[in-house]
Amino acid sequence: MKYYTKKSKMRFQIKHPKIIMVIIAIFVLFNSIMYFFNKNILPAALAIGEENLRREATSIINETALEIYSKDFDYNNMIIIEKDNEGNITLLRADTVKLNYLVSKLILASNKKIDELEEVGMNIPLGYLTKNLVFYNLGPKINIKMNQIGNITSSYESVFESAGINQTRHKIYLNINMQMKMIVPLNSKSVDIVCQIPISETIIVGKIPNTAIELNK
Repeated sequence: MKYYTKKSKMRFQIKHPKIIMVIIAIFVLFNSIMYFFNKNILPAALAIGEENLRREATSIINETALEIYSKDFDYNNMIIIEKDNEGNITLLRADTVKLNYLVSKLILASNKKIDELEEVGMNIPLGYLTKNLVFYNLGPKINIKMNQIGNITSSYESVFESAGINQTRHKIYLNINMQMKMIVPLNSKSVDIVCQIPISETIIVGKIPNTAIELNK
């Protein structure tokens, strides 16, 4: 006796097609939002964060320098002027030990304040990105983390200018350089902070030697 079996046709049947469509729609929407966020929101947030970071870091360094140098800097103790028997200036010599001590105090104090700024970070409301005063504080906030990269570097700069007959104006500047890194979700940016701080301005009576004073030895 022969037996015959009927072959069943295998059909691929999608169960719950509406759920599949919803999942696909959510996936496409999520990717679209992330693309818009990466291309528009994050660059704007980093640009605003960079502006705020430069202002905050520069303010910290300048205020700290004012506190230290207004109290501890004395031109007559830092710059030694040597004259001959006729009163002519023969040499200008800087006390680099005292100058370096002051800048070390500045760097240590600035680092402490910048560490506090790093712990807090910056929160920028999304409404701030519209540049519209009405929406400045509206919307969720983007938190920007900050980290200092490397050490703060410094150098003194000495400038001589004519201030009249047999008079010279001596200006001393302190140049500060540091680098910070801003970190936001999925992105980051390095920011160079450059400050030039006027330390002193003094009128020297007498002819200044041709050899310029060196403050960074």
